[in-house]
Amino acid sequence: MLRILTIFLAATFSLGAAEAREVIGPGNVVVVPLHGEVSPSLALFLRRAQKAAENDGATAIVLDMNTYGGQLDSAEQITDILNHATIPTYTYINTNAGSAGAIIALSTKHIYMAPVSAIGAAAPILSTGEDLPPTQKKKTVSYWSALVRGAALKNGHNPDIAEAFINKEKEVKIGDQVIHPKGSLLTLNAQDATEKINGKPVLAEGIADSLPELMQKAGLKGDVIEFEPSGFEQLAFWLTALSPLLLLGGILGAYLEFKIPGFGLAGIISIVCFALFFFGHYFAGLAGWEVVGLFLLGVFFVLVEVLFFGHSTIVFGVVGVLLMFASLLWAMVDRYPGQKFVPTGQMLKIPLLNMLLTFVAAAILIVLLARFLPQTSIYRRFILSTTNPPGPSLAGAPRSFATALPLTPGMRGRALTILRPSGKAEFESHVVDVVTEGEFIAPETPVAIVSTDGMRVVVRGVAA
Repeated sequence: MLRILTIFLAATFSLGAAEAREVIGPGNVVVVPLHGEVSPSLALFLRRAQKAAENDGATAIVLDMNTYGGQLDSAEQITDILNHATIPTYTYINTNAGSAGAIIALSTKHIYMAPVSAIGAAAPILSTGEDLPPTQKKKTVSYWSALVRGAALKNGHNPDIAEAFINKEKEVKIGDQVIHPKGSLLTLNAQDATEKINGKPVLAEGIADSLPELMQKAGLKGDVIEFEPSGFEQLAFWLTALSPLLLLGGILGAYLEFKIPGFGLAGIISIVCFALFFFGHYFAGLAGWEVVGLFLLGVFFVLVEVLFFGHSTIVFGVVGVLLMFASLLWAMVDRYPGQKFVPTGQMLKIPLLNMLLTFVAAAILIVLLARFLPQTSIYRRFILSTTNPPGPSLAGAPRSFATALPLTPGMRGRALTILRPSGKAEFESHVVDVVTEGEFIAPETPVAIVSTDGMRVVVRGVAA
């Protein structure tokens, strides 16, 4: 059943991706809605739209913008995405390009505005709406001023206008004319932005009542394709945003599956988490099926190590773990058409940070599980019910029988079943339910009692 579900999900994601790609044809103009809050999901959608447009031969990308702003880190991502564009980019400010929206507009080659619209006021603030502390504000304004100036210069816009959106201390002069005095953030309406000084507009190239009018004024030809996020893309946004948690769930599920004999719920959870991780990154355009193949190859090497070599050699295990690590990292690295296959340091920064935090969290949780989970009665009953042979044991016997064999620390015996961490051991011809301190102990291994607590007997392996 799980296999059928996995195949169905894979086919569904593949079909959805194919449909999104097939709607764009050579010579088309792709219109991408940029409405509402600037967020990580919007950055993912725009990046995917841009890649699809470039790969399928579109002649231009037009951002249909109406936003009051949003997260600056997402605006920085979108700026970087637009800087990689290989086809002309346009922004149509349909009412608002506030704050982060102004930064994004400056990252496109051409800007057009609706008759009643505005752009500007991009000062960084806290998520609560309050102003930044003085020292932090100074550093942040300095950084973003440099960033928007660079974006403006790259795309042929006035860098002083761009900086005045961020820094209220910036005065803007064009020739001898003062466009904006210092003391407040710059905001331009459509008429101000399109005013020509010395034969060149202040910022926007023109005013357009609609997208068709923009295309006419800009000389864009070809069919207009509106690139809308599908339901699958919305799901992909969530899955990629939750990728560290999916990795964490996959790792913890695999750990518990390894601890619990037989295939059960933990294994299903691990498979589902890893499947959702790869499906989300595939449909978001970050990864292809080759990363899934690399991950499965790593799993194969690990299984070969465990099932055929019994840890007598670590070569297959190490190779498998490295392949799995590489596939997870590869899935999170964002590459653009024409970029080199080997990722750069900047491309690896966020994926490596996510993986590091995930592995640290997994290590902490695994230590806690190894320490406290074996002590829970539910876990011990589950282990014993699935691994131990039937028959009486001292721990479950009436007290009168149990007292016939005093169980004291240091007493030696042997494991009758695998202890991982619970099982049965034999002490002086009596079978006793025992639990280890977290380690696995193979059958017939000599053990010694570490401590007893009521009916709970803790043992550890000892030399013969």
